[in-house]
Amino acid sequence: MKFEESELLKGLPKQFFANLVAKVNAKIAQGADVINLGQGNPDQPTYDFIVEALQASAAKPASHKYSLFRGNPPFKKAAASFYKENYGVDLDPEKEICVLAGSKIGLVELPWALMNPGDLLLLPDPGYPDYLSGVALGKVNYQTFPLLAKNDFLPDLAAIPEETARQAKFIYINYPNNPTGAVATAEFYQALVAWAKKYQVGVVSDFAYGALGYQGYENPSFLSTPGAKEVGIELYTFSKTFNMAGWRLAFAAGNADMIEALNLIQDHLFVSVFPAIQDAGVAALLDPRAKEAIAQLNHLYDQRREAFVSEAVKIGWQAFPSKGSFYAWMPVPKGYTSQGFADLLLEKAHVAVAPGLGFGQAGDSYVRIGLLVEPERLTEAVQRIASLDLF
Repeated sequence: MKFEESELLKGLPKQFFANLVAKVNAKIAQGADVINLGQGNPDQPTYDFIVEALQASAAKPASHKYSLFRGNPPFKKAAASFYKENYGVDLDPEKEICVLAGSKIGLVELPWALMNPGDLLLLPDPGYPDYLSGVALGKVNYQTFPLLAKNDFLPDLAAIPEETARQAKFIYINYPNNPTGAVATAEFYQALVAWAKKYQVGVVSDFAYGALGYQGYENPSFLSTPGAKEVGIELYTFSKTFNMAGWRLAFAAGNADMIEALNLIQDHLFVSVFPAIQDAGVAALLDPRAKEAIAQLNHLYDQRREAFVSEAVKIGWQAFPSKGSFYAWMPVPKGYTSQGFADLLLEKAHVAVAPGLGFGQAGDSYVRIGLLVEPERLTEAVQRIASLDLF
């Protein structure tokens, strides 16, 4: 028997990252020494004290039972304490925290939980490709707003047409930004809250790279803005801050109605997260060793960014001066699309980069560089590119 996929699955967007990985792996299979700068997967190990907390909890029979449906109270309390200490935000652990098996789940399931087919979602361009998965699964409409270099890749809220703003039900934002590395300011968040209240639009802040700031830059939280909890939520993942990408742990925080809807849909889809992973999450959020570990991680990314950007300048390749995340956002040379440039680099220089088009039409003049290899390899990658004499 042959079983055909549902119309819902057929309507899903092509998985951008899966296609990118397949191209890189095919080149490696040919024997090429590929320097892979196209990934967004942290290369450093999870901090030791987090692993030790997991090991201790995994050995306890209580951890082998089903989790509580909406997450274990110690984890939710730790999440609230983390936000209070780091961002000055007061959160009710039971009503304003939703435990997630990775922030991607929350971002993709939100249209199911809080929108109806045909409702309008506003998305950044360029932006994280999997936002579109939520659009397809929720059968909602979407429009994009451009992130432009002249605005430091922040949305120009005033440029969103009045009719569009009044029709929109939610808007997604993401700072520090993937793919550009741009950061938000407290002033921008204040303007966003005022805009959201004016047009009655819910805000979803994707804070995946919140702990990663260049040269000591401290990223503000959307939720630290007065009035933010009235209009939206923020999603915080453990993947980047704690090098826990494979652990699949995150939480959403903020507006109680939005949190309740996310919890309710997850009551039907999941039985929360393995208790030992939640216990490890408590250690990540509360252990005093975390601050120093995160500082060292930021220093490592600073060194890599400086190595790559300084070498690129030598060949006339100028990076956007990003202050957040672990990406460099690089313009493509004249005469190339981002996909054509990326394909050329992989084929001729054996350097993999992520074409900006994969993040949206407004990204087609750029490629994203993941600073997730050692400085020496980053320097070598630029030298290989230099040999193509494109700049």
